[in-house]
Amino acid sequence: MKRLCPLLLTLCLLLGGCGRNLAADRYETFSEELRAKDAIRMTAEVRADYPDRSVSFTLRCEQNGEGSSVSVLAPEEIRGVTVHLDGAASALGYDSIVIDTGPLDRYGLSPVGALPRLIDALREGHLESAWEEDGQTVWQLVPDDELTVQVWLDGDLTPVYAELISEGRVVVCCDISEWK
Repeated sequence: MKRLCPLLLTLCLLLGGCGRNLAADRYETFSEELRAKDAIRMTAEVRADYPDRSVSFTLRCEQNGEGSSVSVLAPEEIRGVTVHLDGAASALGYDSIVIDTGPLDRYGLSPVGALPRLIDALREGHLESAWEEDGQTVWQLVPDDELTVQVWLDGDLTPVYAELISEGRVVVCCDISEWK
């Protein structure tokens, strides 16, 4: 039995490493393909959780070589408003209606900037861990020191849900309905 334990431990370590390499290879292939694309478009129901309230929007994000634009699909009162992001946008407005989308953390993450940050994480993030959950692949990505992004992907590796985590708490949830 004493001889069998080290052998089993070695086998477990090897098998664990194989799974990690497969997940890392899948992510690397996905991110390389994403970096090669000229444009990416996604639509998502975005919920941002502030310490004292939650806000929800349906947003469409288009990212190309010229930057990112985020268009509001809902709420209806500001449908069609488009923000071209320069990294500092924190409010959406139209006519006399202003919806506060101020920073969710001390690093300036806002609901409007969440989808571009998600795309950037998928393109350039470091794969921290990966696992399977309810038939979906989940990647935990670290795009920078300020943010962690967890992304759920279907069997075709199409993103379907994401959580952006800052300062140890989920601050944005994205239910992705379109990914092109």
